[in-house]
Amino acid sequence: MQKKLIAEFLGTFWLVFGGCGSAIFAAAFPSLGIGFLGVAFAFGLTVLTMAFAVGGVSGGHFNPAVSVGLTVAGRLPSSQLIPYVIAQVVGAIVAAAVLYLIASGKADFQLGGFAANGYGEHSPGGYSLVSALVAEIVLTLFFLIVILGSTSSRVPAGFAPIAIGLALTLIHLISIPITNTSVNPARSTGQALFVGGWALQQLWLFWVAPIVGGALGGIIWKLLGDRD
Repeated sequence: MQKKLIAEFLGTFWLVFGGCGSAIFAAAFPSLGIGFLGVAFAFGLTVLTMAFAVGGVSGGHFNPAVSVGLTVAGRLPSSQLIPYVIAQVVGAIVAAAVLYLIASGKADFQLGGFAANGYGEHSPGGYSLVSALVAEIVLTLFFLIVILGSTSSRVPAGFAPIAIGLALTLIHLISIPITNTSVNPARSTGQALFVGGWALQQLWLFWVAPIVGGALGGIIWKLLGDRD
């Protein structure tokens, strides 16, 4: 179990460090920014690479909503759910701390949004609470279906990280303008702790919506007749 938790810590750290780091340092870099497209691919690549690296140890969840969905679907023993979530949240917080340490070394450092998730006036596109809630639930739901389907014994083995990484890329392409994309409570928590204020006040949505979406994804997959 200890090795699984270390794997989840490392995977979630890499997801937050790589994904949020690309948003903080590279998205709008003067004249050479990677933009939304680059950030979307960065998040997808973090999951793809770490799923190949440590997925064989822990299953490669890196996300409390994924762990909830896999528990509902019968893929993760319920006794392991809380330890997994704790490891993921700690990994995200440590990654956010390292990002803050690096970012604060810039001469004219200003924290800004720090890649935190938000709705209303803190949504990149000004989308409402309801829009954010629906987007996060639907996108997490389909993320779970992709994860459960691509890791099923019914499909060729070894390709799941590619499908999962591309799914997360697509999710970000859709929802960065809406919420800055969470679908992952751990990722949202790490950034919100450093932004404080509004980010902490809105954090509840980025726990509730992804977990509801993850659970629904697990339920739907079971209704499809999965027996893995």
